[in-house]
Amino acid sequence: MTEKDNSSVYKLLDELSSEFNPSFKEAAVILAAGHGKRIKSHRSKMLHKIWEVPTVDRVFNACRQGIKNINVVIVVGIKAEDVMQVIGKRNSTLFAYQEEQNGTGHAVQVGLDRFEHFDDDGIVYILPGDMGLIDAKTMTEFRNKFIESKSDMMVLTGKYKGDPLSNSYGRIIRAKEKDANGKSSGNHLGNVIEIKEYKDILALREEELYLLKYNSQTFSFTKSELLEIDEFNSGVYAFRYKYLKELISKLESNNVQNEIYITDLISLFNRNNLTVTASSPSNNYAVMGFNNKSVLKEMEEIRNKQVYEMLKDIIEIDDPDDFFIHEEVVSDILEQDKKGEPLDIVIGKGVYIGRGVKLNYNLEFKKNVFVNGNIVFGKNVKIYHNAYLSCFKDQKFIIGDNVQILWGDIIKGNIVIGEGSRIESSVNMTGSDEFPLRIGKNVLVKGTSYIFGSVIEDNVQIEHSVIIKKKIKKVMDKSGAVIPLRYFIPVAEGLKAIEDI
Repeated sequence: MTEKDNSSVYKLLDELSSEFNPSFKEAAVILAAGHGKRIKSHRSKMLHKIWEVPTVDRVFNACRQGIKNINVVIVVGIKAEDVMQVIGKRNSTLFAYQEEQNGTGHAVQVGLDRFEHFDDDGIVYILPGDMGLIDAKTMTEFRNKFIESKSDMMVLTGKYKGDPLSNSYGRIIRAKEKDANGKSSGNHLGNVIEIKEYKDILALREEELYLLKYNSQTFSFTKSELLEIDEFNSGVYAFRYKYLKELISKLESNNVQNEIYITDLISLFNRNNLTVTASSPSNNYAVMGFNNKSVLKEMEEIRNKQVYEMLKDIIEIDDPDDFFIHEEVVSDILEQDKKGEPLDIVIGKGVYIGRGVKLNYNLEFKKNVFVNGNIVFGKNVKIYHNAYLSCFKDQKFIIGDNVQILWGDIIKGNIVIGEGSRIESSVNMTGSDEFPLRIGKNVLVKGTSYIFGSVIEDNVQIEHSVIIKKKIKKVMDKSGAVIPLRYFIPVAEGLKAIEDI
């Protein structure tokens, strides 16, 4: 990328970065600079979504929700502007730009260069931006374990289940109870000595002992022992800031890739008589990252099951594997349930309920209903198969009590539908900011009808009509019955463009 190209990146970086809060004693560096070649996508790896939330946003939220009063630096690189725009401007959050991809250790260096007025006695967490299942609970646990351990560096690790030969992750090598000479490791038992990559273990000869020097002792491991280690590196770390700041500049790129790796900090910490420990989360799925579409899909399925488990005894979900309810809506449902009144909400197969939707009591969404945006439901509402309801972020769509919206209706925009109204199938309705749509109480719209930016009074019946920016009054016949509006079609425009063949 040329210097001229970089100018827009730095401009956006300055616009979206806020200031560190000097009173916060903890900070997170989220590594979101890589592209992820194996994911085979033009989109940044960090912007692939788990349950409709980009993975980098999930990592950010886990930090903010799991650790109160934390500063955050997000290191961006490839597709930098895309990533920054998704996160946007947030309090106590800065962006750092890694112009060239020189490894994870270099990305951390770039991130630390953005630290402002941060306490030397503070704690710094390093996280990859693709851990789309990490959550607040995991971050809280990790923080507490790090503080309790009184160590200087801690690695968050996962436990591999299955055939060791299928485990391609880097193994966590800990100090054994006794060294190669039979001497006790004492207080250093279980400390992390090294992370050994799977391919490097395979390269060892069967009869060869792998020797590691640690704390003036030598520990030996057979190739088989190393392969059998089920504890692997997740890429999440915690550090005492004063030691991280001191040693990060000493990392070297003495490897085939000529890159600087964060894992090399382990040996640096050990050589400086600093303690490196490791811990695993309560939920092993929390440390999942992805390099390909199949693993991303697996992570999506895990999140699907988590959401279903949270809701399955509160609302009725027809198909546990085929539904979507945005997490903010899930939180609202859980809060409503605490009030003790049954919700009686039914979610059909393939239903999508997006961000901003406010549910109510006794709602039924039939198969393949799509609802998204600031849509507020009244009570006792039924939405039939394949209906599509939406509005823009700055609009509001209000549905009154006892409303029915039937098969395949498309209703979008700035709209109010009064209580008791029934919108039958094959109806399309839209309300704009300039021309909102207001439908009164007990209105019936049926047939193939289109309504835009109009005001419909109470108790009106409309059939097979096109209504654009009109006010429809309730008109009654001599007997007092409301006269329906049928087959209204406005005068055509642009007739000069039409001719007979």
